[in-house]
Amino acid sequence: MPDENRTRATAREAIALLTGAAGFTEHRPPPRPLPPDGPLGWAGYDAARERASARTGEEESVVYGTGVVGDRPCALLSFEFGFLGGSLGRNTGDRLAAAYELALTRRLPLVALVATGGSRMQEGMVALTQLQRVAAASTRLRAAGLPQIAVVRDPTTGGGWATVGAGADVVLALPGAQVGFAGSRVRPPDADPYAYSAEGQFAAGQVDAVVPAGELAATVTQWLRALGPHEGLPAAPVPRALPTAGAGTGSAADVGTEAGAGTGSTAGAGTGAGAGTEAGTGTGSTAGGGAVAPLPETGREAVARARDPRRPRAETYLADYFAVRLPLHGDRSGATDPGLLCGLGLRADGQPVAYVAQCGTPTRPAGYRAAARTVRLADRLGVPVLTLVDTPGAANDAEAERAGAGAAIADTFAAIAAARVPVTTLVIGEGGSGGALALAAPDNTHVTVDSYFSVIAPELAAAILKRPPSETGATADQLRLRPQDLVELGFARSIVG
Repeated sequence: MPDENRTRATAREAIALLTGAAGFTEHRPPPRPLPPDGPLGWAGYDAARERASARTGEEESVVYGTGVVGDRPCALLSFEFGFLGGSLGRNTGDRLAAAYELALTRRLPLVALVATGGSRMQEGMVALTQLQRVAAASTRLRAAGLPQIAVVRDPTTGGGWATVGAGADVVLALPGAQVGFAGSRVRPPDADPYAYSAEGQFAAGQVDAVVPAGELAATVTQWLRALGPHEGLPAAPVPRALPTAGAGTGSAADVGTEAGAGTGSTAGAGTGAGAGTEAGTGTGSTAGGGAVAPLPETGREAVARARDPRRPRAETYLADYFAVRLPLHGDRSGATDPGLLCGLGLRADGQPVAYVAQCGTPTRPAGYRAAARTVRLADRLGVPVLTLVDTPGAANDAEAERAGAGAAIADTFAAIAAARVPVTTLVIGEGGSGGALALAAPDNTHVTVDSYFSVIAPELAAAILKRPPSETGATADQLRLRPQDLVELGFARSIVG
């Protein structure tokens, strides 16, 4: 679609790209004639509308109705950019409001295929206020627990982007599409064009994925399966234990070093849930057959093992847990955190689970905002949540403070606390203070044998207590941060292994 060497797709071609042979049933709202030359009496407006209709075969800039994408019924709306630039006027607002109402009354997810230049200036404030109608309709759909997916085409600008597009739960973009609030003729002449592209919006965390047209139907189908709507889904199973790559479990002498990089290796294919064990000694085994190390004997050993670069990280656990993953990208405030993975996934049995996974790095404010966004979306749609905790703590540099670290962490605590869907947590590595606790489910947190959780890192605790570095290991022992300690203290329900 965004290919400049060919004609821009029509509204109906965009719909057919998703529905294929399954077809589309068009709906129309009751006719509501405009006064001559529209509400402003704009000279030549009627003639312009007639030319647009003759050129496109459409009565307005939006087509809507019901259809099937893959195996999922949904309500669909699609903008016809050839009709006055896909602009929004009063009659466009009627169609958009009717499309949202259709989804609401039939309890269907809404898929919007957006290509618009914004509000129609020939209708003045009457056109601009259609954005309020769209926002209200979207809010009602959200309150009813029904998902909204936007596919932004070329171009998607102005109020259409700021309501139907950016206001959706999931935003997908076609490659090369112009996407932004400011259209090409109203932005500063020296503005960086990349910022107004699908790829630029993805980099800024405003778009969840840039999807080639040929992959769009399959991608939207998977999203519809994951988003539902759903009712009565069970809690996310606890992930199974995965072994550390290679021999050895790390040395206690390593306490005090930085967390290492790496992702470890999986125990093999499969999605089995791990079995929890009570605190104690001995060796566990994974559902896939790989040996799991015994419990750490000391706090310093627990910390060293959690920081071992060979142990499995979030990416490995997620790959083992899900058959399909659909990332949610960015905090919708202009930033991303590559050290935190969010999204929805489908397990081998088809069960949808939302996930938030720390990757062993200090979590940045954008990561916490993305986490809160994911948890709240899952809660609204009835999807259980899985969180994987692994961070030395929240990012504490000056940039993180300016970006609102405290408020972002607080919002994540609040999202978890308010969730009505079950939240399952597995601590897979470092549990560094409040920056890790913000993602932990009260009363449903589990730990692996190569993890720890502490009120503060042993190095920082020793420094605060004015102890020499040589006493960091002893301080780790004193903090009672081992997996078995966490079960005995009532923080963790089980040790996975």
